[in-house]
Amino acid sequence: MHISDTLWIHRQRASFSTLLLLSIMAPSGDSDTKDKIQSSTALASSIETASKSSRSSTHEKEKESPEAIRQRILDQEAEFRASQKPTTNLASFWSWKKSESRRPEDIATQPSIFDNPELAPYFQPTERYENRHRFDPSFKWTWAEEIPLIRKIDWKVTAWSCVAFFALDLDRSNISQANTDNFLDDLGLDTNDYNLGQTVFRISFLLAELPSQLISKKIGPDRWIPAQMVLWSIVSAAQFWLKGRSSFLATRALIGLLQGGFIPDVILYMSYFFKGTELPFRLALFWMANRLTDVISPLLAYGLLRLRGYHGYEGWRWLFLLEGILTLVIGIWSYFQMVPSPTQTKAPWRKKGWFTEHEEKIMVNRILRDDPSKSDMHNRQAITFKLLWESLCDFDLWPIYLIGLTFSMPAGPPDQYLTLTLRQLGFDTFDSNLLSIPCQITCTISMLLITYLSEKLNQRAFMGVVMQVWLLPCVVALYLLPADASRWAAYAVVTVLLSYPSTHAMQVGWCSRNSNTVRTRTVSAALYNMAVQTNSIISSNIYRRDDRPEYRRGNRALIGIASMNIVNYLLVKAYYVWRNKKRDETWDRMSQEERRNYLATTTDKGSKRLDFRFAH
Repeated sequence: MHISDTLWIHRQRASFSTLLLLSIMAPSGDSDTKDKIQSSTALASSIETASKSSRSSTHEKEKESPEAIRQRILDQEAEFRASQKPTTNLASFWSWKKSESRRPEDIATQPSIFDNPELAPYFQPTERYENRHRFDPSFKWTWAEEIPLIRKIDWKVTAWSCVAFFALDLDRSNISQANTDNFLDDLGLDTNDYNLGQTVFRISFLLAELPSQLISKKIGPDRWIPAQMVLWSIVSAAQFWLKGRSSFLATRALIGLLQGGFIPDVILYMSYFFKGTELPFRLALFWMANRLTDVISPLLAYGLLRLRGYHGYEGWRWLFLLEGILTLVIGIWSYFQMVPSPTQTKAPWRKKGWFTEHEEKIMVNRILRDDPSKSDMHNRQAITFKLLWESLCDFDLWPIYLIGLTFSMPAGPPDQYLTLTLRQLGFDTFDSNLLSIPCQITCTISMLLITYLSEKLNQRAFMGVVMQVWLLPCVVALYLLPADASRWAAYAVVTVLLSYPSTHAMQVGWCSRNSNTVRTRTVSAALYNMAVQTNSIISSNIYRRDDRPEYRRGNRALIGIASMNIVNYLLVKAYYVWRNKKRDETWDRMSQEERRNYLATTTDKGSKRLDFRFAH
């Protein structure tokens, strides 16, 4: 064996990410860093195989330069990673979809730092971690065991999350269907009152985000989320008795306060069960429920609004009451459906639990091999003020919060005013509800597609640019649309605009991935969603009464925002590339002994670690 190969293999065995000949041990950029670190041990065997084959061509090997050897090693690593990476996040949903490179009997255990005896002690779960008793770094399992288990988790967790989001969105957005039944006129309100109500709702929602997330982390999402659902359902049903402007604003505020924090709470709950590469697509399904609610809600309204006059009450009153009762049932069901963690699924009404001991070991070890930071805290461990402050000051996540402030704003006002716009175009109550469905279906499909592509291509900022490139010509067309244009032409423009590929689910996963600790992940999910709610607050005030019915001034503002968003995404991309490059430079200057000492003694946490690279 060539001496340079021997030396490299020795270092590969001694450390977890040696990728260069002699002294280069640089973690790769972007979100593949963790995967590359975790693959180092398994990669050593492939390097040895390649080295053995090299002995048959010693003469050529003597002429091979260190740079050529380095490139060959990197190529072999790339081949190894390609053979290990799942084909898509959709794999667990399609039992007939089989990967050509993955046989059922193959080992599915992901290479990890736990395979390295020198590094494993620094990443052991804390004593308080609720799943510690199922952690076993030597435990192995096959794809025949993992794939059915993932499918089982999807039915238990992902399916529940979609139903729960349906309940949230039904109660917060059914006011849109109420508008088609003369809701504003019946209460003596105008468009500005409606805007104020939506603003009050979103401010309340925003203010409740972080406190709700902290409560959830203290008592557990399995307790707090059902409580939220039951409480907001009662308030939503109580809108049956609305009397005027004051009661309208009060119920909007209460629903916002009770629903605030629900989304980051569910994201935290789902992160207990899924790996980082699996979560974005599950979040896309989660937000797909939001879009499907916008399909189902008009269909429900089509029937419920026909109750106008029943017992002397307007149709929109029956809409609020009956849909509130429906979501109340979902909230009560959630009490019995949710569990504290993968290893705590037994209950008096579920004596055998969801999983066997063997399945629990697979779940715990696959999650920790993917992200050891998930064992840093207990699932009912409160976040202290110090930890909260550290998370708030994590400036490397601010660029994603900045994106959340404006990314969906070009579509916000047209979406919010869709049913009112359809009524102004001359469609009746029932046609307006039905015509709002097609764009919700196409938006759902495009959102799933762009989320899948973001993981497949390992690109996030560029996917955000794609979304804005879709929106920009649509808002320009809306701005230029003549006042005397056919109502079907106006409907077509709005439908294409609202079919945009939303990057919301992708960005939640992006934020979670760049957090890299449970503590930061808990807070960052809330802060990102607060930014999105601020986005909605601004959006709800862009279309004003003195600008109707074409809203020329508002659409001109949307053109500027869409253009600005393209620049924002590119700047965020550049920022994370720059941050990764600076860390590469620092890491490269360190000797291997300095790197080992850093890993053993560092107080850096989460994304502050020098061996962490940001996804972009």
